[in-house]
This record gives sequence, structure tokens and C-alpha cells, in this order.
Amino acid sequence: MTDDAAAPTCLARPLPGPGDDRAGGCAAARGVDGRPLHAAALKFFWGPMDCGKSTMALQMNYNHARQGRRGLVTTRIDRSLGPQVTTRIGLAHEAIEVTDGLDLRDLVRSAWAEGVRVDYLICDEASFYDLEHVEQMAELVDKFDVDVYAFGLATDFRSCLFPAAQRLFELADEVARIQVEVLCWCGREGLLNARVVQGRVVREGAQVVIGDTVDTADVRYQVLCRRHYRSGDLGPRA
Repeated sequence: MTDDAAAPTCLARPLPGPGDDRAGGCAAARGVDGRPLHAAALKFFWGPMDCGKSTMALQMNYNHARQGRRGLVTTRIDRSLGPQVTTRIGLAHEAIEVTDGLDLRDLVRSAWAEGVRVDYLICDEASFYDLEHVEQMAELVDKFDVDVYAFGLATDFRSCLFPAAQRLFELADEVARIQVEVLCWCGREGLLNARVVQGRVVREGAQVVIGDTVDTADVRYQVLCRRHYRSGDLGPRA
């Protein structure tokens, strides 16, 4: 076997080349952020309301940025109704609002064209994204070697999977339930997000309606165990 035959093949990470996703040379089997080339992954972190998904998203962004990686933070229909990621414990971070017409691949390519490195995406409220956005996340990982970390709910107020969440379950390299425990009023583990209007659990309506978990909201959400979700029992406080 010759030395050339024994040498590992080095696949270049896509860099911002005009009109060519594959532009860029390769001197070593590592990208500009020091991680191995073609080691990117699509990861989906899910859980019910109040389990700390947005908090974890901001913590992950902080951890990666601290190590010199550069990323973009995106969201859709944040509770603040603004282009930012907010948490119920008071943390906030500016973000890019994901609209129907936004192409996540173009978002990364535009950043590269401006000389801005993008090593990863933080996609908060991912359950509200379109199916096309999830496909774009997978392509960013597979073709562009960009890590994508998605955070969101699994099921809606009817206990049915959000389409984007279902697709993330199908495509993600790694799926993890966030481990911060959320309790139903009875003390059992909270599993499902009930929509509450005028003090009653509702089971019909649009899949996405903006609300919060505070009692004063016109439309609010309450995490319940399966038993009390099915019975519509909101507990003695209600």
C-alpha cells in the first residue's frame, strides 16, 4: 500500500464561496472552529411548558460561544411577541424571527457572504416552525457541517404532535427530553399542555394560540398529568 493510498480523504467544510456551497480548501481534518469536519449533528430537546427549554437554549448558546464558536439564535412566536428568546426566569437574548418565507440555509449563506462564521444554530420554539424549516436544518447539518440545536414542545393542547416536532423526532441525530421535572397540581409528573379559557380546559381551536402560564392570561396553559389532562381537572386552586 502506498503512502497516498493510506492517507485519509479530507472533505472540505463548506465555506462562504459565492455561488458554491462547496468552496474552501482543506489542510486538516478539522474545521475553523476546531471540531472534526463532518461531525455536525441535529439535536432536538423537548419537554412540556415550564421545563426550561428556552433557558437551556440560551445556556447552550453561551457555552458554545465561550469556546470560540459562533452561532445564530432563531425563534418563532416567542412569548414576548418579539424577535428574542425569553425565559420565565428572566433571561433574554435577541434572536432572528423565523417567518414562513425564511430559508435557514440562506440565513447561513448570507452570514458567510458577509464574512461572519456560523458554526451552529440555536432554534428555539422549534415546534412552531414549518416542516420546510426542519428539512433545512437537516441539510445545514449534512451539507454545510453546521450544528443545529432545536428546542420545543412535542405535543399541542390536544395532546397531538406538532408537525415540526414529529419531523424532528424522525430526522434528528439525537432526541433528548429535558430533565427539569414539571409537576401536575396533584404531584404527579406533568406531561401534557392543557389550554385553559375562562377556567376550563378546551380541546378545539387553532393549533397555535399565544398564551402563558400565568392565571391572569385570557388564554393560558397548564401542565397536567395524563389523568387530569383527560379529565380536565385543573385542581383545587381553579
